[in-house]
Amino acid sequence: MSSSDALYKARGYNLDLLCVAPQAQPPVCKILNYGKYRFEAQKKQKLNKKKQTVVETKEVRLTPQIGMHDLETKARQATKFFQAGNKVKVSVRFRGRQLSHVEVGEEVLNKFFELVNEYAVIEKKPNLDGKFLCAVLASKVKK
Repeated sequence: MSSSDALYKARGYNLDLLCVAPQAQPPVCKILNYGKYRFEAQKKQKLNKKKQTVVETKEVRLTPQIGMHDLETKARQATKFFQAGNKVKVSVRFRGRQLSHVEVGEEVLNKFFELVNEYAVIEKKPNLDGKFLCAVLASKVKK
């Protein structure tokens, strides 16, 4: 059917002509109420937006000479983040000559991983990035 015939037919029903597949040979069109179509599309889009979850990345900073109690406190804070469904970036900050003993920072990170291993899994292994030894942990707990 030609486009002018289709448009005439749509006007006869007091509806609109919507081109569904313009690249097809011949182009495919629908006769429908465009206002209702647009309203339902927006409604569907709003519903999908409401259902989506945004995963935030929180950060926990440690130092190579951190005490065990302070480490446990940081781990408790990180478990709260994991229970909320967030990712946690754990970074050990080195100052001055501490940078020559990176293995101390790795030990601190391993202790931290042991404290939170039931709530999190290592997403990105620890790597040295300037003065920081960083790792990213993802939550095992579903929100």
